[in-house]
Amino acid sequence: MELRRTGKLVKLQEQIIIIALMLCSLAAILVTVGIVASLAFEAFQFFQKIPVSEFLFGLEWSPQTAIRDDQVGASGKFGILPLLGGTLMISTIAMAVATPLGLYSAIYLSEYAKPRTRVWVKPMLELLAGIPTVVYGFFAALVVAPLIRSTGSGIGFEISSESALAAGLVMGIMLIPFISSLSDDVLCAVPKTMREASLGLGATRSETVKNVILPAANAGIIGSLLLAASRAIGETMIVVMAAGLSAKLTLNPLEAVTTMTVQIVTLLTGDQEFDSAKTLAAFAIALFLFVLTMILNVISLKIVDRYKTIYA
Repeated sequence: MELRRTGKLVKLQEQIIIIALMLCSLAAILVTVGIVASLAFEAFQFFQKIPVSEFLFGLEWSPQTAIRDDQVGASGKFGILPLLGGTLMISTIAMAVATPLGLYSAIYLSEYAKPRTRVWVKPMLELLAGIPTVVYGFFAALVVAPLIRSTGSGIGFEISSESALAAGLVMGIMLIPFISSLSDDVLCAVPKTMREASLGLGATRSETVKNVILPAANAGIIGSLLLAASRAIGETMIVVMAAGLSAKLTLNPLEAVTTMTVQIVTLLTGDQEFDSAKTLAAFAIALFLFVLTMILNVISLKIVDRYKTIYA
């Protein structure tokens, strides 16, 4: 009898745990569905006022609309391409800075650094992730941007006081721990026997890293790069303080630009009328950004599955 009661209690506990886990998973799914539904509902109202083609392919962004039809500027411009261009430009600069620095730091920590050095260096790198983005923004606006402008003026370049280059450089510094920490964990997870086998065959340490360790860990490294890229696309404060609010379609990183997240904050700040195209544009941008990041995630998962290595 005791064994039967114990068995029933164990089954009951397992069922309760399974139900609790299912509810947690369902809650996460419902939150995601709710966010998408709210964005889609508001974006649908926006597209009833502004054509989808104008939003997706328009070359001008000027959401300021007048209250009366007879006022100047009664119809705004809602082309998202200038915002998309600014977002991609700053994110590309940031990733160009963070990828080599973060990856090389991870390789050094996992393959070359002594244990005592690793104990000190890795926490210092991870400390960068804990610095508030507003501090990075101040650093970009007060140090990096003036330095770039004075350097450019010295060699004959006309550089704006707010530029995509300044925001991208500082954002790249902020992204270093996202890449270095995750890549370091992935590199350390590669079986030690693979290192020993490569070294035993006469390969040098650098050849082992290049031909054995990195190919074995490329799936995790790609994941860290994806995380950093998503973080760069969603950054706001650094862009506001260092790149400005000028929505222009340009390939010049020395000019002021803006991003999608910055415009979302700008459109929803202060007293707003949620039935106007200007305010509803923020939800359309958010939905576009959600779809963009989802596409990037799907592509990255395909790449990870393509190069993933399974060790027995």
